[in-house]
Amino acid sequence: MIIKPRVKNFICTTAHPDGCRQNVYEQIQYVKSQPQTKTKKRTLVIGCSTGYGLSSRICAAWGDDAPTIGVCFERPASGNRTATAGWYNTAAFEEFAKEDGIYAKTICGDAYSKEIKDETAKLISQDLGQIDLLVYSLAAPRRQMPDGTVYTSVLKTVDETFTSKSLDLGKNILTEKTVEPATPEEVEATVRVMGGEDWKDWVKALKEKGLLSENFRTVAYSYIGPEMTYPIYNDGTIGQAKKDLYNTAVEMEKEGVSAYVSVNKAVVTQSSSAIPVVPLYMSILYKVMKEKGLHEDTIQQMSRLWNGGLIEGEPKTDIPGRIRLDDWEMRPDVQGEVQEYWDKLTDENLKEYADIDGYWEEFYHLFGFSFDHVDYEADTEAEREIPSISK
Repeated sequence: MIIKPRVKNFICTTAHPDGCRQNVYEQIQYVKSQPQTKTKKRTLVIGCSTGYGLSSRICAAWGDDAPTIGVCFERPASGNRTATAGWYNTAAFEEFAKEDGIYAKTICGDAYSKEIKDETAKLISQDLGQIDLLVYSLAAPRRQMPDGTVYTSVLKTVDETFTSKSLDLGKNILTEKTVEPATPEEVEATVRVMGGEDWKDWVKALKEKGLLSENFRTVAYSYIGPEMTYPIYNDGTIGQAKKDLYNTAVEMEKEGVSAYVSVNKAVVTQSSSAIPVVPLYMSILYKVMKEKGLHEDTIQQMSRLWNGGLIEGEPKTDIPGRIRLDDWEMRPDVQGEVQEYWDKLTDENLKEYADIDGYWEEFYHLFGFSFDHVDYEADTEAEREIPSISK
């Protein structure tokens, strides 16, 4: 079939297998061009198929020459429907890993479930013996508990209504968004889905089976952002979950587990596109950081993390267990210009002060579109196998 992007409600409902392969290829080439650690830390990545999770797995495999096991929840192609981008990314990852003689296997299923934890533990025991690093990069909208209870996360404020300018991604014009406060039940649900409970469950489940090495460490990813997004992010329901994530790292550290939370830079993801205010902020941020030569995408961020003490030595932290990869984003000169541009924005000067084209390019890249060297007019086989899943 000839695959074109179809965007609906901030989500692209199609993905291009060759474009996703190109995305993975380019990230691998970047990591190969950077310093290598080569400690072969046996790595498990929870949420391995897109965004920071995918880039983490690439850094482990090609930056550290590490065997990796990935866990993701993706859908293969079916009939006239393409597979998800994460499925194609993972298929490409395993293809390139095999070519370079790097161990890579993937488990597809609900990472919150005991069944997937048990299946992963069995694979670790059989193939790797133990793991040295667990990366927790799960981004899911809901979580089903063992008793059948389902928690669904929400993008809301806490306590007060919040109104701010935003970006209408469908029309590329400024608009105003109002976000209502969450109920206590919605806050709790968001924390249960996006907080640290499942991260700790993974570590506990593997530790009880003796699958963590003596020098084991784990990292999860977070975001803080600038004050202009605090009501909807840092102080909102997501922020409450991220604070729980950090508190979980502190708890695990007290229990003898080396645990970190890495606060990363704002990047375009499927979930961030749905958060009011955030796409507009990121479009301005991209403009400013590119002008200053400071812009990083996910693979550049993760490469900096891998080479900044996560694998060898100790990473630099601002408070115990918290790494700040958003340090360039939060520089006073960067945030000062972002605020200046924010205040000047109108529909007429939107492209002067915001990198709308850059935002959309990264959005389409998530789904395998807008890459050079890919013929999007050619017939393409939508069905692609992930070898370790298809066996």
